Amino acid sequence: MSSTPQPPRKLLQERFSSQTGELKRIRTLVREAATTCGCSDDEIDCVVLAVNEACMNIIQHAYGHAPDGEIILEILNNQHELVFRLRDFGVKVDPCSVRSRDLEDIRPGGLGVHLMSQVMDAVEFLPPPDGTGNLLELRKTITAKRTD
Repeated sequence: MSSTPQPPRKLLQERFSSQTGELKRIRTLVREAATTCGCSDDEIDCVVLAVNEACMNIIQHAYGHAPDGEIILEILNNQHELVFRLRDFGVKVDPCSVRSRDLEDIRPGGLGVHLMSQVMDAVEFLPPPDGTGNLLELRKTITAKRTD
């Protein structure tokens, strides 16, 4: 008897304006979802950092700091994996051009892509449903369960 894989369970779908003041609320929601799914403290810190960096990149690059843009955050629990999808309607990004600057180039900023790729298991641009804007997916395997 084979078991059919369960579809991912949606934990959250929220809309935010493209303002840095929204980042605290986004971090709180990501932390709560990761905690609920049993992530370890290190895993929680990793997903919060990665989603925060991704949102900051959307604010800076997709919207050019315009405060009237929209970001949609969707969080899914895919059994032993958390999936974060960030959708924006800003300037379309060429995924081939998205890369971190040289780590030897010591100066503020420009390391968000590097941080995301280091702390997440997968970071990938997906085709947006209607072809406009961007859809970024970040995945993190839940390897350690909280004991508290």
